[in-house]
Amino acid sequence: MKVTGQSYYDVQKLLCKVSRACAPKMQTAYEIKLKKSVNPSSAFLPTTLHSLDKVLHGGVPCGSLTEITSPPGCGKTQFCIMVSVLATLPVSMGGLDGAVIYIDTESAFSAERLIEIAGNRFPTYFDSDEKLFCMTRSIHLYRELTCDSVLKRIMSLEEEIISKKVKLVIIDSVASVVRKEFDTQLQGNLAERSNFLARGASVLKYLAEEFSIPVILTNQITTSLSNGLSIQADLVSPADDLSLSEGASGSGRKESVCVTAALGNTWSHSVNTRLILQYHDLPTRQLLVAKSPVAPFSIFFYTIDKSGLVLQDGKDQTNLTLEGTNPALQTIRVRNTPWKDTSGDAVLPSTTGETPSSTSHLQKGKQNLHQEMNE
Repeated sequence: MKVTGQSYYDVQKLLCKVSRACAPKMQTAYEIKLKKSVNPSSAFLPTTLHSLDKVLHGGVPCGSLTEITSPPGCGKTQFCIMVSVLATLPVSMGGLDGAVIYIDTESAFSAERLIEIAGNRFPTYFDSDEKLFCMTRSIHLYRELTCDSVLKRIMSLEEEIISKKVKLVIIDSVASVVRKEFDTQLQGNLAERSNFLARGASVLKYLAEEFSIPVILTNQITTSLSNGLSIQADLVSPADDLSLSEGASGSGRKESVCVTAALGNTWSHSVNTRLILQYHDLPTRQLLVAKSPVAPFSIFFYTIDKSGLVLQDGKDQTNLTLEGTNPALQTIRVRNTPWKDTSGDAVLPSTTGETPSSTSHLQKGKQNLHQEMNE
């Protein structure tokens, strides 16, 4: 009141006007549909994987969070680099004609791979070094290696989105920093981790909705036991062979073992769309639409080459077995030894030449279990 020189009543009226002006406006479903039909580029970012785009009604949805999760080496970062190129393309080519903010927490981003994908996927458009240079200048890379630095970066994104005309935000990966810093065996760590994830997801959802842009996050995997405990399977070297199993506990009781997305059930509710990448056979991998508000559970086969991810539309899918569609519990197939497609239960990874029935890996893993209530 001292600053404005107004009475208490006038200040209250001013606050009410400001609040009404800042509050999100109510929209009808018709208005939302009309807005997207008038400007389709504001609704989706096409992935150029045409069968996937058809199922997703256009591509990666704008205004929401999309998660990519997989075992190591299935192409999460390749997918992120590929869509970074796509977002810089003009609208006439299915792009968003904007800049990209790429938050790299694993030091996995490769500028050389970015240029390779762009030149091979769109050779007629990127036909000169000048165009490639212009594309690379539109992708702003931040390497953030701690939870605090990631959260600070997320909190500062709004100004950058406006000043740099950003049309896509990528965090590769969320799980990397979270799982390094939060040992959920320690008292209070689980609450702190949940708080960090909730705050980050809330801000990212606001940014996605406010600016109608897609936000893509990558996640890791965890090996879950039927007793609710979990082993961080993604901490195994990507060079090691991983697989799924049923193993016996130390007491001789059988316990179900499966690989699922990390960060728990609560986090799975934070993301709007979840795509799972998993191993299939030597050159081929599978892409699963595990969660989507517009698409049914779907499976696609793909390979990775110089142009990024390429769908294998002619691949036979008649022998596929779908093991449920709960995105928080969806099992993920990891690499087998030797390279082959297995339809039955596989086994926990063995690097010592032990037989599939051996329980040494299960017993060893139990010694390092992280009691993650939601994983």
